[in-house]
Amino acid sequence: MGGKRALRRAYARACGDAPSYREVGATGEGALPGGYRVFRRRIRVGCGQDAFERAGAYVLGWGVQRGAGFGVYPGVPAVPGATALVVLRPPGLPWPRLVIPCRVVWTVRAAERIGFAYGTLPGHPERGEESFVVGREADGLVWFEVAAFSRPARWYARLGGPLTRLFQDLATRRYLRAVAAAVRERAH
Repeated sequence: MGGKRALRRAYARACGDAPSYREVGATGEGALPGGYRVFRRRIRVGCGQDAFERAGAYVLGWGVQRGAGFGVYPGVPAVPGATALVVLRPPGLPWPRLVIPCRVVWTVRAAERIGFAYGTLPGHPERGEESFVVGREADGLVWFEVAAFSRPARWYARLGGPLTRLFQDLATRRYLRAVAAAVRERAH
């Protein structure tokens, strides 16, 4: 898929699609559903109110995805019901290689938690949901957690098997590092 016109068409299509899985919102409920590959990864990103606010703003502005090397189209904030395309581009090439449609299914902005989750739409290589949440504990410790459940939805994701899981794990590590780095950079 290439060019801005193709992105606009893909975005218009995605806006009309319903999530490609039944358990919409499950990442916000604690226990992740069975029948999927599930995981939670967490990293300490700082301490105190300032670190919490910086990390939360970064997450809600799609900084996690951008910091991990993905594009996000369009650049709208993460609000419930927002549709976005997460775009993987090969280095040095102007057109997208993989366009991943998703919808924000919930957000949270509370005294101890800030974040959101998006769910897959038809055309996404996986079927499921992923959340990105910054939390603050009573002692001021600030952490960032990614939680997800997914299973292959496209032939190449099924065929990729272990490589698909490796790619997901790599992306998750990049998400965690991106938030930690953003909080450190903004502290100085």
